[in-house]
Amino acid sequence: MATQFQVLGDVKVRVDGRAVDVGHSRQRCVLVALLVDANRQVPVDQLVDRVWAHAPPQRARGALYNYLSRLRQVFAGSDDVRIVRQLGGYVLHVDALAVDLHEFHHLVGQAQAADNDGEALALLEQALGLWRGEAFATLDTPWLNTVRSFLDRQRLAVELDRNDLALRRGDHSRLLAELTAGTASHPLDERLAGQLILALYRGGRQAEALAHYERMRRRLADELGADPSPPLQDLHRQILTADPTLAGPSPAIAHSSSERLERAPVPRQLPAPPRSFVGRTRELIQLNDVLETADDQPTTVIVSAVSGTAGVGKTALALYWAHLIADRFPHGQLYVNLRGYDQDQPMTAADALAGFLRALGVAGQDIPFDLDERAARYRTEIAGRRMLVVLDNASSVEQVRPLLPGAPSCLVLTTSRDSLAGLVALDGASRLNLDLLPQTDAFTLLHRLIGQRVEVEPRAAAVLAEQCVRLPLALRVAAELAASRPECPLADLVAELADEQRRLDQLDGGDDPHSAVAAVFSWSYRQLTTDIGRLFRLLGLHAGPDVDAYAAAALIDTTVDHARQLMDRLARAHLVERKGRDRYDMHDLLRAYAHREAHSQDHPQYRKEALTRLFDYYLTAAATATKALYPSELHRQPDLEPAHTPVPSVHDPITAQSWLNIERNNLVACCVHAARHGLSAHATRLAKTLFRFLDTGGYCTDALTIYTSAVRAARDTDDQSAEAYALFDLGIVHMVHGHYDDAVAHHALAIALHRETGDQAGEAYALWGAGIVYRRQGHHQTSAQNHRQALTLFREIEDRYGEADALQGLGLVEARLGEYGAAADHHRQALTLFRDTGDRYGEAHALHGLGSVETRLGQYGPAAAHHRQALALFLETRDLRGQAHVHDTFGLLEAKLGNHQAAAVHHQEAHTLHHETGDRHGEASALNGLGEAALAIGESDEARARHAAALSIATEIGAQEEQARAHKGLALAHRRADPPPRARSPVQT
Repeated sequence: MATQFQVLGDVKVRVDGRAVDVGHSRQRCVLVALLVDANRQVPVDQLVDRVWAHAPPQRARGALYNYLSRLRQVFAGSDDVRIVRQLGGYVLHVDALAVDLHEFHHLVGQAQAADNDGEALALLEQALGLWRGEAFATLDTPWLNTVRSFLDRQRLAVELDRNDLALRRGDHSRLLAELTAGTASHPLDERLAGQLILALYRGGRQAEALAHYERMRRRLADELGADPSPPLQDLHRQILTADPTLAGPSPAIAHSSSERLERAPVPRQLPAPPRSFVGRTRELIQLNDVLETADDQPTTVIVSAVSGTAGVGKTALALYWAHLIADRFPHGQLYVNLRGYDQDQPMTAADALAGFLRALGVAGQDIPFDLDERAARYRTEIAGRRMLVVLDNASSVEQVRPLLPGAPSCLVLTTSRDSLAGLVALDGASRLNLDLLPQTDAFTLLHRLIGQRVEVEPRAAAVLAEQCVRLPLALRVAAELAASRPECPLADLVAELADEQRRLDQLDGGDDPHSAVAAVFSWSYRQLTTDIGRLFRLLGLHAGPDVDAYAAAALIDTTVDHARQLMDRLARAHLVERKGRDRYDMHDLLRAYAHREAHSQDHPQYRKEALTRLFDYYLTAAATATKALYPSELHRQPDLEPAHTPVPSVHDPITAQSWLNIERNNLVACCVHAARHGLSAHATRLAKTLFRFLDTGGYCTDALTIYTSAVRAARDTDDQSAEAYALFDLGIVHMVHGHYDDAVAHHALAIALHRETGDQAGEAYALWGAGIVYRRQGHHQTSAQNHRQALTLFREIEDRYGEADALQGLGLVEARLGEYGAAADHHRQALTLFRDTGDRYGEAHALHGLGSVETRLGQYGPAAAHHRQALALFLETRDLRGQAHVHDTFGLLEAKLGNHQAAAVHHQEAHTLHHETGDRHGEASALNGLGEAALAIGESDEARARHAAALSIATEIGAQEEQARAHKGLALAHRRADPPPRARSPVQT
């Protein structure tokens, strides 16, 4: 009896073509846990973890055995399926090609080995045809979600390879609909964009192809001062010159070709190898074995997880070996310190991916916002390259897994204190556990660092090595101190360290496993001058991931030059690490030690004053930068006293943007820390200062963290005014994400608090914000009422900025109500006020609103002019969300004019930008626009796909108007695809 398993979609089993019930969801999870590793043993503990994760039932093993027994009964009559118990685990014996997941991988492997494009294309098409939706649909466990995400990325990579093959064979017409849909789902994938441009050109749609290229070029130039990638530039030139090679199969943008690899940047990110590296012979042999295994098995990605206690030398070993083998990876080496054990702010996988993509030549504007899309783009960029990837100081499998390339030509080396068992179990990692240095190696390291004094006093040197617990980090710190005191015998230093050790043991009760290391740090720390020692302690209080000389100067209240000199001295003593020009960080053990010393030696008031100066510095610098970027927003900035310590010059937009981008993680960390440690005013003011930067830049995750901290800080100090403004900001973030009920709730609380405090301006803005949310929900009358109340309040207090905002909001909702005359009038009034007050951001929104109304009134010439003016201003003010809205309404205008292909270009750009900024309502609107454009040019299937995607989003967020629009579009698309039968004429007799 032939048994077939489907997991690339709903989990289904067929025996001789008949569907077989394999039980409820938990039992199906057990089956899938075995099928993924078909014909390989899965240990019982792994099965339990895959099915129940971290919350197994009390008798998990008993339940597992019951499920396995039932599955055996299901397959009792099948000769080709057996579930066998082996020592410690279970194996599901089955023909691997009877499982669509394994058949998919088999077909992809055949395609990669195919002799010609036609054969490879057919195999990839066959592989992709096995997918019937989301893998393991309806099943939900942490392990399954991880595997599902990995498979989704593999599927995308195969789709892109298939597209390249199809284009090389001239199958552009067949690809157009799928490429258009693909760019909607992955709007910032440059490879996919290039495929679409070529397909459009070959389909006789040169204007759309050029428009698609121009949109990308303009964004790169305006936002980053960068040019498109060389392959896309070549394609653009070929289109402009009508290059005849484009008419047929062309490798112009085949990113998997050797030409792409030749032009790709070669990153060399490895930090310098460790000084005076010794020993670790056994471990280096083991790593070399891993490398040779990778060479012998090119179809397997090998991950080596180097784990061990803090300070044992994991990073030193990894970097030493990485430099030894670097020449075997001609396409470059990537490196990132994930800071997995930093106290406040470990690096996220998304941020690490952004850094990798930039190093691989992807322009910042083209880096996806979503984690999964970044990971997919990373795997696409690294495909075909032979690269070494070093992931240093990881905290968990979840932090590492998105950074694993799908390319079999890459090697990944990961260091962590954790064993990263999941990488070994699921990703084929080789584990290497690092122990303390052997006594002889510790002695040798001291000899290299100190010199002949070790030979003169070998016994003292041996004791010193033991006092440092044979940890390389402690040995280096101790050796630096010994070298700085050349006249002092080693025996005296050993005695001094022994006294320090006893003191720490008494303080810690002897239970601190790192007390010996702390003794070494203390020994070195006490040799610092007063200024340097004070700075070292205060650095332990810094909440962010790194520090520059300006922040160091703020901590100890000194000049930048003096702070830089002190930081250089700490770097020479190995107490901080230089990570770039004028930037430093600390090993997490040293940071913890510095933090403890600050709390034991410095008065609480002194520590608070240091942090106050630091947060004053960040607040002043952030305010200066945001004023340079958004000069029309000055009236919304909080009143600030200037910092008493130096602030960098960030008065022009370019340096301001650069400073905010570099310090963004520090600003988030400082806001959270300030809220938790009694500096509430800094948290609330920093949140208010950064509002426009976070809002227009699409930094929704950071915004949520900052505003939540600001609300908590305000409540801790019973500052109702600050709480109300933070609630308003939080409501805006929830609105952008489509969480409308939460947004309304936050705005309602803000309104109530502003009324209690008598802040009419705050109340008016909260009413205005709630009005925006109600409009998005389709509650137009309620929205109009809110905007009118806000308008009344703004006029009472003669707030012309607020009055303009309220008029603008009222005009938008009146347009939805069909009151076009009133809407146009209110937009014109708002436009006049915005121009009078110099509010360029508001002026852009008023122009956009006016153009939208004119489109509905059939005044297409003025509408187009106003849209173009609005777009120019949104580009000037760096407002991505505003740009997206203009493109969406520009698309509606082009559709009215019958230019449906041009409309699709604008809606696609709107969707790209809305996706980038996380605006779910905007995504739904743009998708509906794309569906309407597709239907107008006769692409019913494409229209259905776009409207279905819009409906899914609109239903999820409760956007009634977009739901109705999607339903209408779906109905029209179905009718166009399946027209009703014509009535038969009566037969005449």
